[in-house]
Amino acid sequence: MAADLLLTNANVYTLDAARPRATAIAIAGERILALGGDELRVAHYRRGATEVIDLRGHTVIPGLVDAHLHFEWYALGLQNINVEVPTLEEALARVAERARTAPEGTWLRGRGWNQTLWPGGAFPTAADLDRVAPEHPVFLTAKSGHAAWVNSLALRLAGISTSTPNPAGGTILRDPRTGQPTGILLEDAMKLVEERLPEPTPAEVAAAMQAALPGAWRAGLTGVHDFDGRRAFVAYQLLKERGALGLRVVKNLPVALVHEAVALGLRTGFGDDWLRIGGIKIFADGALGPRTAAMLESYLGEPDNRGIVVTDKEELFEQVSLASAAGLASAIHAIGDRANHDVLDVYEAVRRQELQGLGFRPPTSGPLRHRIEHVQLLHPDDYGRLGRLGIIASMQPIHATSDMLMADRYWGERCAGAYAWRTQLRAGAVLALGSDCPVEPLEPLKGIHAAVTRRRADGSPGPDGWYPEQRLTVEEAVRGFTWGPAYAAYMEDRLGTLAPGKLADLVVLSDDIFSIKPMAMLQTEVLATMIGGRFYYQSAW
Repeated sequence: MAADLLLTNANVYTLDAARPRATAIAIAGERILALGGDELRVAHYRRGATEVIDLRGHTVIPGLVDAHLHFEWYALGLQNINVEVPTLEEALARVAERARTAPEGTWLRGRGWNQTLWPGGAFPTAADLDRVAPEHPVFLTAKSGHAAWVNSLALRLAGISTSTPNPAGGTILRDPRTGQPTGILLEDAMKLVEERLPEPTPAEVAAAMQAALPGAWRAGLTGVHDFDGRRAFVAYQLLKERGALGLRVVKNLPVALVHEAVALGLRTGFGDDWLRIGGIKIFADGALGPRTAAMLESYLGEPDNRGIVVTDKEELFEQVSLASAAGLASAIHAIGDRANHDVLDVYEAVRRQELQGLGFRPPTSGPLRHRIEHVQLLHPDDYGRLGRLGIIASMQPIHATSDMLMADRYWGERCAGAYAWRTQLRAGAVLALGSDCPVEPLEPLKGIHAAVTRRRADGSPGPDGWYPEQRLTVEEAVRGFTWGPAYAAYMEDRLGTLAPGKLADLVVLSDDIFSIKPMAMLQTEVLATMIGGRFYYQSAW
């Protein structure tokens, strides 16, 4: 059979045990025809119409997949105010700049603030925003996505006052002397204002996503596991109908729609190689940044704070059990050690139900591939439970390097069980790695670097990294961004490694990340991104 495309003079890491290395790849249509050495140049694969590309010794790896992101949030965020800046005053300056050009009364939206990095570390206030945007309602989400900072006008429009009770699963921060809302809303309290925001249509979201796709390709992404809501799912379908999807998407569904999903008969794995159903996304707790992650013991320096339980254990069990019986896996957000412990208890109970047989059939042989999203802190008693129960550890390596100082400050010695990728691998869990974009950059190479070094770009906290016993090898980290997401999506038979018959999703890199010094990975560039035998991004090499 003739190849449509021959990639030659390449340094290929296939991640396939049958043939780990190659120097040439033959591609026919959207699939890999063969891998090998110079023998792929022979007439058996090359015909007159075969295109031959000399990669000049550059490194090729399987296509990179972000196993946890929010692409709608990211795409729309490119149009909003970026307040991920080192000081409060810089954040306010950016809000003021937007207020000067926006019509009076229009909402100003933005994201990225992180008060723990600002001098003093205190939460900002509505009064701060009132100084620069008194005539515009302002809604700014924290870097974590688990807190919002709003101004007084936004509070008035939402009807939030001293008499407004905290909603279930959320907290309105208040002045301890007056009881007045300070302008910080935690967890589900954010919805009190979000409900007032003008909503973009699915078509507008699709347009924003399409504009954001080139950035994903330049980062080497060939697929994503998305955790936004219904509107994003509609937008992906619109792009697919136009032939403009441009990434392989596993769409996880919000738990608010679980009854509708079950009633429609949707199942994990339904769809095709471009757009398919993942699992049901549930929140067990909050996040470390606003100290709303649910903890077994108090945060250091905050003896009365053990975080927020967003969904209690009994309700979690009901949701996961309902979804499981219908053939839908679950993907549960859990940050704190209490949240992870409760989620594991729920999964253990549901696994017992699944073993008893409730009439469902998973997409492949074996149990449903449930996930925990983030797995940021585990109690030592729970270290081995994900592997034992067959639960996928969906983790984001760059969170460790971003959060390490904050984690040390509020979790102390408990950090021995934080962002513990090596512990999970050793216990037999599958790692599916991602970024949580836009919480962190949409750049998987930065995630690989963080996984291998546990160091920031400036080299801190030192040559060995933060809790260096948790570092991964380069191959383990790359596998976490390739085979791990493929396995989580029931697609390991056609994605995740480079092998004959698999889809031709691959990335060409400027450097051999398997042999260079780990810190040099941050200078490595993506030269080309191929999805299904087609280059979606191609630079000079």
